[in-house]
Amino acid sequence: MNSSRPYLIRGLYEWIVDNDCTPHLLVDAEFPGASLPQGFASDGQIVLNVSPSAVRNLDMSGSDISFEGRFGGVPHSLYIPAAAVLAVYARENGQGMVFELESSESDGP
Repeated sequence: MNSSRPYLIRGLYEWIVDNDCTPHLLVDAEFPGASLPQGFASDGQIVLNVSPSAVRNLDMSGSDISFEGRFGGVPHSLYIPAAAVLAVYARENGQGMVFELESSESDGP
């Protein structure tokens, strides 16, 4: 079966936004294939505000996440494999979900 993580991320994102809260992603900044702005990670992780007002062209339709955001006033295009997402939660109350660390390699069927 396919990983449930992309579906859970999308569902939690929508739930957080529908409840007028700010969705944040905690991402493994060192995950292979992730394209993130340099210099904003701490301890190998980065927290990203992915609210509709903070990002442009958010795409969560597949097994990855991509969007455009500004960091230090500079625009960046980000690409995040769903397996790199460690948590999705609401900034205001911390409600959401923490995920187990996944390997960057496929485990097979």
